Amino acid sequence: MTSTAAGPGPVLKCIVWDIDNTLLDGIYLESPDQPPQADPELTAVLRELAGRGILQALASRNPPEAAAWVQQATGLEFAAAECGWGSKAESIGRIAAELGLELESFAFVDDDMLERAEVAAALPDVLVLTPEDAAEAPGWPQFSPRVITAEARRRSDLYAERRRRQAAAAAFGGSRDDFLRQAGTRITIGRAALADAPRLHELSVRTHQLNSVGEPIAATELASLISSPGHVVATVTLADNFGDDGLVGAAIMTGKASAVMTAPAIMMSCRALGRGALDALLAWLCRTAASTGATEIQVPCLVTERNVPMRLALAAAGLRAEPGAAAAGGRALFARSVAGELPALAGWVTDRDAP
Repeated sequence: MTSTAAGPGPVLKCIVWDIDNTLLDGIYLESPDQPPQADPELTAVLRELAGRGILQALASRNPPEAAAWVQQATGLEFAAAECGWGSKAESIGRIAAELGLELESFAFVDDDMLERAEVAAALPDVLVLTPEDAAEAPGWPQFSPRVITAEARRRSDLYAERRRRQAAAAAFGGSRDDFLRQAGTRITIGRAALADAPRLHELSVRTHQLNSVGEPIAATELASLISSPGHVVATVTLADNFGDDGLVGAAIMTGKASAVMTAPAIMMSCRALGRGALDALLAWLCRTAASTGATEIQVPCLVTERNVPMRLALAAAGLRAEPGAAAAGGRALFARSVAGELPALAGWVTDRDAP
């Protein structure tokens, strides 16, 4: 173990596993007639952590058939698999890019000391573990999210659906909107219920690329805002022919009628990136502000290296950063008039609160 794994730290989002003598009780290529069986202890760890919403992936010096065998032997569908003869650090980097996650949210498990050392040196943000460490990991805080939502329990399936969707999009010859239409995209936006508070808290913790506030919001605070007549808390659900992603986004907006309405928090799962959900939410916020008689909407947005996609989406929705926008680590105020023409809602968007 290259760091104090049982110490404090953020909850990890993905574990990348070696195959030979780690997830399998033996070496795949040395048993051509009957591949080794899955290690029962680590298979139990896989299932436990997957049930907590932590993604599982593979990085192994093996042919792709080894990943298929591990999936069959463990009965678990992995979110990503990199099998080949190159650097495992490079494999982990590709997995992070494919899943849209930061390296600091990864752990890597391998029985080989040299492989662990290479990954630890090349990717210092990744938590590197032995199989023995991994067997104890379910008891550590980094692997123990405080809230486990229905979306979390399905996260591995959701990423598998994402992979199939991306493959279909790559093969599609038309525009993004044409693909979203063909894929049967269904986006629903409406006011949150109290039962949504745990999932909204989870979004505030896990989202970084599409997050304007940059810090967790407690479920108790969210419940209070949902009940407050002075605020509007909106949720976004997303589904298509490939699967149902559930609740993927949310926004908080001051609800009192005034000339300027403010949205102090907007957040969206990275699974929704490029699927029209954030565009729809921003359009809905503009239209909702206008319906109260407001003439302007403002979104204070934390400026970080990670949330560039959020700031680009704000600009695409017609919100412009005021002169003297904050530097990294500060907040920029994005604003636009809602007195004139408003952004339209696409045909696949349903406003649940519309009369």
